[in-house]
Amino acid sequence: MTKFCLTVTCPSTRGIVSAVSSYLAEKGCNITDSSQFDDAETGNFFMRVSFASEDGVDLATLQDGFGAIAQPFDMNFAFHDESEKMKVIIMVSRFGHCLNDLLYRVRIGALPVEVVAVISNHMDYQKVVVNADIPFHCIKVTKENKPEAEAAIMKVVEDTGAELVVLARYMQILSDEMCQKMSGRIINIHHSFLPSFKGANPYKQAYERGVKLIGATSHYVTADLDEGPIIEQDIVRITHSQSASDYVSLGRDVESQVLARAIHAHAHHRAFLNGNKTVVFPASAGSFSSERMG
Repeated sequence: MTKFCLTVTCPSTRGIVSAVSSYLAEKGCNITDSSQFDDAETGNFFMRVSFASEDGVDLATLQDGFGAIAQPFDMNFAFHDESEKMKVIIMVSRFGHCLNDLLYRVRIGALPVEVVAVISNHMDYQKVVVNADIPFHCIKVTKENKPEAEAAIMKVVEDTGAELVVLARYMQILSDEMCQKMSGRIINIHHSFLPSFKGANPYKQAYERGVKLIGATSHYVTADLDEGPIIEQDIVRITHSQSASDYVSLGRDVESQVLARAIHAHAHHRAFLNGNKTVVFPASAGSFSSERMG
């Protein structure tokens, strides 16, 4: 049986769940997992449904027929084939822990993505990337060539058909134009538990404040630096005896895990933009299973 998922966003009203489930049942589909959220503050409704097509109905047929259901509710909707892997570009500078972690997770099948390219403004990880049979692009960025560099980045995005760009400790600020063009399609990892300690050297800022918890935040990128809608966060405990460099080392593991979880949510179509926030539904059963362990 072919497995699909349906995502829906629309104004909140009665009858949405009934309309969606009735349509899928009529098309010979069995719902295996369903999540929904009604935001009382914004009046928005969010829904994600996993289902199996037991009668062999294909994605195009399901999508075409659903328009009549969606129109009265003013729905934004999308059907996704859960067997298809999302095309992703990873961007990195000189801190490689998130890149290496993601490449490993992709290799064992723990993330449902295909890394179609790695872009860096340095050559440090060329060998690692090429050895993984992934195209590597070194695009230098300076104040003088920033527009040309971003044009080169966007060409890689367009040529590869990438659906998501991941900033895995990419230490260059993207332009407002690129952020707007790629809205909802760029995920960043910030080495701090936002909204605290924004900008440069957050671990140093945390050390100087004597915090007892440090963390990492993965968020969608917007033109407002470190202000994008948050997808995932986590923390690690710190004691008074640890140094600023300890903060950096302890933070590496948290950053890697938080970024991977955010990508997992996005690739499984579990993350929805909701103004300055997100709605992130729980993972379906079996979605964390790996094809192999090494």
